[in-house]
Amino acid sequence: MYWTVAQMVTHHSVNGCSLQPGDLFGSGTLSGSSPDSLGSLLEITQGGKQPLELANGEKRTFLEDGDEIILKARCRRDGYASIGFGECRGRVTAAAGMA
Repeated sequence: MYWTVAQMVTHHSVNGCSLQPGDLFGSGTLSGSSPDSLGSLLEITQGGKQPLELANGEKRTFLEDGDEIILKARCRRDGYASIGFGECRGRVTAAAGMA
């Protein structure tokens, strides 16, 4: 919440990060104190200690190879224009040389 996206990208680039167009940029989470306001899978699963049950009944603690992540958001407030961003999709793949 302290830096703009442009500032975060600049910070990465001056430190040798090879950030490329299309990369998923993890900038942190804004979480609340109640279970329904947690902002990441790591928080929801308490660092992998408490599995999350998916709609199909499967229980997971971490992302796995082949998982597809879809991020999307929109903010609305009466009297103001809504703002948001389009879908950002990514697929988890095995690390090079690990498949």
